[in-house]
Amino acid sequence: MTTVEEATVTAVEISGTRGGPDVPTLRRDGWWVQPLVSATILIAFVVYSTWAAFVNKEYFVGTASHRDLLSPFYSPCLVASCVPGSHPATVITWWTISPALLILIFPLGFRLTCYYYRRAYYRSIWLSPPNCAVADAHSSYSGETRFPLILQNAHRWFFYFGLILNVILTIDAVEAFREPGLGIGVSVGTLVLCVNAVLLWLYSLSCHSCRHLCGGQVKSFSKHPIRHKLWKLVTPLNAHHMKFAWASLIFVALTDLYVRLVASGTIPDHRLF
Repeated sequence: MTTVEEATVTAVEISGTRGGPDVPTLRRDGWWVQPLVSATILIAFVVYSTWAAFVNKEYFVGTASHRDLLSPFYSPCLVASCVPGSHPATVITWWTISPALLILIFPLGFRLTCYYYRRAYYRSIWLSPPNCAVADAHSSYSGETRFPLILQNAHRWFFYFGLILNVILTIDAVEAFREPGLGIGVSVGTLVLCVNAVLLWLYSLSCHSCRHLCGGQVKSFSKHPIRHKLWKLVTPLNAHHMKFAWASLIFVALTDLYVRLVASGTIPDHRLF
């Protein structure tokens, strides 16, 4: 047992460096592991999604392979440059480059402004601060009141667009049960698209904006029974928002990769039944 006399005394300096005088931190544990892992995953996703968006090929597995699998990075594919069969009709004729560059604005905007992801990349990439009881890498802080951080206020609008995309990706998952020339069936690709849609819904429904939409600004739940039920439904999901954020981020990239590998002929999409 440590006595009062044996305890280490650290002098406190008002307005001094956080973590102790003249040192970035007094922590002796592996505090740097968490921000390092977060930064690695986030940067890897940005690099992969950027490459996938610009490559503009092998994002659809169609009739020739008896499948209907579309990458979530390219859905909805509504421009003139889309691969035949990957869209119901051409809606935008003037967009001739990769359709993913037009689509990814909304899901990436939703994640970039997400409350949890702000914490993740503020700490791991901007080091502001990198962890609890660790000195901030910046000498000043202006909050989210100036450009570009003031754009974080658009999060709720990106949330609405995200819900629309979730509906579309759910439709893609249902259509993945269709196997042209064979009928209705289930393949590995079908399960991949279904799991992706479920994870994206869990991420969206656990979002703080979703919880606020259901029960925010309500002074009396007894007067709003429907909103109260919705609020009670999403509140438990909100507690696991971090898990859904990481799981959906990683799996949506894996879904694009799976479709890409099947479309390129690298791997087959095995039919289960």
